[in-house]
Amino acid sequence: MPENASPTVTDPSTLDVLVTLLDDAVSVPAYAHPGDAGADLVTIKDVELGPLQREVVPTGLAIALPEGFAAFVHPRSGLAAKHGITVVNAPGTVDAGYRGEIKVVLANTDPHRTFRLSRGDRIAQLVIQRVEHAQFLVADHLPGSHRGSGGFGSSGGVSTA
Repeated sequence: MPENASPTVTDPSTLDVLVTLLDDAVSVPAYAHPGDAGADLVTIKDVELGPLQREVVPTGLAIALPEGFAAFVHPRSGLAAKHGITVVNAPGTVDAGYRGEIKVVLANTDPHRTFRLSRGDRIAQLVIQRVEHAQFLVADHLPGSHRGSGGFGSSGGVSTA
C-alpha cells in the first residue's frame, strides 16, 4: 500500500490498519484465537520490573487508524493474575491521529517479587473500536433517571457484613 494511503473499512467485520514495524523483533500484531478482541503487543527490550515499579515499555509498532476509530491497550489477564503485572493507565488510548510508537506503561503490583520480561514477550493486547464524537450541549437541568446522581458504590454489589 502506498505510503500516503488512507486505511479503509473494506468489510464490516474487518478493518484495514496500516502498520509500521520499527524493530526487527516485531511482527504484525495478531490475534491468538479466532474471535479474540485483542491483538498481542510485544516488548522490544528486556525489562526488569522491581516490586511496585512501573516502566514505559516500547512495542516497536506504529499504526494509522481511520477517523472514527481508536485503539485501546489492555492488560494481559495471565500476566495480571499470575504475576501482578498490569497496564497503569488501562486501557491506554491510541487516537486515530497518532502516528508514533505505541508504548505500554507496565507496573508490577507485587510488593515482594521482581518480574522480568524478555525481548519479544507478549505484554498487552490492542483492541480496536469504533468511537463516536459527541456534541456537548449545555443544559440548565438534566433529565431524570433511575440512578440519578448516585455515584461510587451506590448500586451496592459488595456485602459489608
